[in-house]
Parts: sequence; C-alpha cells; structure tokens
Amino acid sequence: MKQTEVNMQNSPAVQKIIRGSQKMKKVKITVKRISRYDDLISEYENPLEHACDMKSGQVFICNGWKKPEDFCDSAWDSVSSFVMTLAHGGENFYNGWMKNPRSAMISCNDGFRPVSFLLETMEEDADDE
Repeated sequence: MKQTEVNMQNSPAVQKIIRGSQKMKKVKITVKRISRYDDLISEYENPLEHACDMKSGQVFICNGWKKPEDFCDSAWDSVSSFVMTLAHGGENFYNGWMKNPRSAMISCNDGFRPVSFLLETMEEDADDE
C-alpha cells in the first residue's frame, strides 16, 4: 500500500466516514486556476486538437459523490475520492491542510495544462436518486 493511501485511510476525514453514516451533502467544485506549460507541450506532447473545456471561475455541483454533467473525466479521476469524502461528511484532510476543514484544493493530473479545483462541502443535502 502506498504511503498516501495509508495517510488517507488514517486521516480524520476518512475515519469520520467509517464511524457513521449520515445524509450525503452536495459538493461544490470551482475552477480556481488553469495553467499551461508551453515549453513542456512543445517538447513532449503530440499535437492535440482539443485538450480541455474548463474555464476559470466555472462551478460544478456534485450531487453527493456523483460526477457532474460535463465535468472532465480525467479531472474527475483526480478529485473524485475527495468529493466522496466531503459528501459523506469527512473533513480536515491531512490534519489541518486547509483553512476550511470542509474543503480541498486539488489539481487534475494533466501535466501540461493542470487545472486547480476548490472543493467545498455545501450545507444542502444531496438529492435521493
């Protein structure tokens, strides 16, 4: 098991989920920053016609742990475990990493065009579906 997996499993956020079940919350995902590394793109990437549709300031609402419509599949792979934890009431990732314990700042896994997302637990319960 990787060290990050151990840290996540032992974190207060994950332990809170394990201890009790509560109504899932909605989670807001806000695109905070989009970077682009042209030097890396020109040196390593094969030309792409279309890479990313994200716009700075764009907001997505997750109904519990479910991926929002039109959210990038690759970005979802990066943020989904944090969304699931927040939706189930988890907080305080990595023992105080974020000022708001019910949030996380996560980047997608695109090394050429990383997008930074702010994830925040909403007060609103997720819809039953």
